[in-house]
Amino acid sequence: MCLKSLVVEKYGEETWEKLRLQAGVQDSFLTFEVYKDEITMQLVDKACKVLGVPADIVLREFGKYFFEFCKRSGYDHMLRTLGGNLYEFIENLDALHSYLSLSYQEMNAPSFRVEKNEDGSMHLHYYSDRRGLCHIVPGIIGAAALDFFNIEISMKIVNQTEEEERTGKKEHIVFLVTQNPLFPHKERNEFSSSSQCLVDTEKQIENQLNKEDLEKVKNANGDRGNSVCPVKKSHWKTLRGIITLGKGKLLRGFDPVYPKSLWIDTKTFCNGLPFHMVFDKELKVKQAGVSIQKIVPGLQTMGICLDQYFRIVHPEVPFTISSIQKFINSQFVFQTRREMMPESWKERPMLELRGQMMWMESLQCMLYLCSPLLRTLHELEERQMHIADIAPHDVTRDLILLNQQRLAEMELSSQLERKKEELRILSKHLEEEKKKTEALLYAMLPQHVANQLKEGKRVEAGEFKECTILFSDVVTFTNICAQCEPIQIVLMLNSMYLRFDRLTTVHDVYKVETIGDAYMVVGGVPVPVPTHAERVANFALGMIMAAKGVQNPVSGNPIQIRVGIHTGPVLAGVVGEKMPRYCLFGDTVNIASRMESHGVPSKIHLSSSAYQCLKYKNFEITERGEIEVKGKGKMHTYFLIRNKSATENEIMGRPMKDLDSGHESVQSFPECKTETVPSSHQPATQTQQKKDQTPTIAMKYVDGPTDAQNSLKRRNQTKAGDLTGSYLVTSHKHHRTREQLRLNLASSLYSSSK
Repeated sequence: MCLKSLVVEKYGEETWEKLRLQAGVQDSFLTFEVYKDEITMQLVDKACKVLGVPADIVLREFGKYFFEFCKRSGYDHMLRTLGGNLYEFIENLDALHSYLSLSYQEMNAPSFRVEKNEDGSMHLHYYSDRRGLCHIVPGIIGAAALDFFNIEISMKIVNQTEEEERTGKKEHIVFLVTQNPLFPHKERNEFSSSSQCLVDTEKQIENQLNKEDLEKVKNANGDRGNSVCPVKKSHWKTLRGIITLGKGKLLRGFDPVYPKSLWIDTKTFCNGLPFHMVFDKELKVKQAGVSIQKIVPGLQTMGICLDQYFRIVHPEVPFTISSIQKFINSQFVFQTRREMMPESWKERPMLELRGQMMWMESLQCMLYLCSPLLRTLHELEERQMHIADIAPHDVTRDLILLNQQRLAEMELSSQLERKKEELRILSKHLEEEKKKTEALLYAMLPQHVANQLKEGKRVEAGEFKECTILFSDVVTFTNICAQCEPIQIVLMLNSMYLRFDRLTTVHDVYKVETIGDAYMVVGGVPVPVPTHAERVANFALGMIMAAKGVQNPVSGNPIQIRVGIHTGPVLAGVVGEKMPRYCLFGDTVNIASRMESHGVPSKIHLSSSAYQCLKYKNFEITERGEIEVKGKGKMHTYFLIRNKSATENEIMGRPMKDLDSGHESVQSFPECKTETVPSSHQPATQTQQKKDQTPTIAMKYVDGPTDAQNSLKRRNQTKAGDLTGSYLVTSHKHHRTREQLRLNLASSLYSSSK
């Protein structure tokens, strides 16, 4: 969790996602779940490769961040109270891990042992089952030293070995820790600017103190230097720290008073400390508490070897007096040996004892002050023990009861966390399904229209003063249907429409509908753009090319299509509540349909208004002349031949690397450039998906208004007004409502004309 937080905070979500996928790990982690160490190793290894940073630097930064992460996770106060200086802090890390293991029983924590040196430095011994993570330690310890004790430290590895322990080989790293004080800025200024004043004050205090008191100060200073990793201080700073603020009295150094003889009898001692043992260098038991004797009757025979009845669980060291002395500051956990226990204990879990070792130099013996290591009432019952077996002064009694409540809270927290993770996954899946649903909806209706319908709003009809409409159909489609199976017709149309749908993305035109073999497209609706005619013209050229790739199921030859294009005004709106469709109304629709029906196979038929929009746009257009159009009389029409400035690959939306040697080179002209965009009409069938693996390269049209375009727009508006005739003029003249206008224009729908 910490490593994920570090990567996301420093490098962003995308880097974490890339790192996670390469390492093959999940996106989220649960607090109370046990994970394999291989996950951490994989993440660290991939982080080094993705970020291009050596492993030691990554681990050191991770260590620094881990310290901050622990503080943010609620362990700040717990860490601060471990010790008053860095030496005590490190010395009590194992005790902290021991406490945490009560809640996280599967935790496999490292072990720390620290030794003071005469020059003020320290040797930190680090033991871990995890190899290769030792560089985390300088990051963690350095961050803690700076934050808690305001000192900077430097750590370097002086020895690195592998030691054979009870559980196998353990990595043993020895760090040399040196430190320098970091005085606050105000304090540094005080020392630099008022040094003479401090010297004078120090002399005055020295004159007031008698020789004995000054000696006490020096001794106290020595004691303080032994309790921390020594930092050189001025004499005045030492005095100022010892004198009580506001009273001016010297705090005497503490000298404990010991009785000449121990005023406690043996029986009381063994009853008052029911779990204690005394053993010599040969591990022979000299003394034991009454409760441990009751559980392990063999201890009643004085002089037996302790290692016959117990083994050391923590720290994982050999059961020798020298190993115990080496880790004298650590908590020791003993576990009874099953083969030496009474028959009544054979089926019970073994008893564990936890406590501290104290070396008695005068007796050359070791005192083990301990208590039963029990976490819950269930563990107490499993060993058929009772609260009464534990001494009243032993906090183990309270710890068992408190931890029982804590474990119940942790179980509840774990369940909530799992439910939260399940909800997160469900929410993610829901978001994915929502995107799929929206993509399907946006394929049927314009996005702004679909959003209004989702919000329950009424979609008002909109008038577009100028747009370009295209119709196409398959030549001899009726004959093909008569000679083929229905499935063949479906496959043919699906193959053709998938190609056409892809082209709508290439040229950003809106597909209105398909009726049988007829395909209807509009440019400039629902989003008005000045380049609507160029877009539809390039789309039409692409249709002719794409149709050559669709086979006629009867003859086996490529199919032929007719295409008709017209430019003019329309009214657009949503019709119906069930299966609503975005429909176009107006005489422009009718004329565009007539251009298609009066067209020529494999030709693109243009009306005069469409020709006016395209004649200055680098298209090759030939004049067809006047023809008789059903319902419209004589009309002057044209044929669109090709785009003189764009290659076939640009029009088809294929990558530039696929350019054929026989095609024209790309020419620079203001209306057409290329860029890669995601397609909104992806192939629906698996077969087509396999065939169409190339990305869609869209034509980018420059839709900024120019003088020529403004002039052309004015001419087209005039021409469009002439073409619509009295049909639309009359409706505006009498100020009819839009609803009335839609009813009057319904007769000009393409479906009606068919």
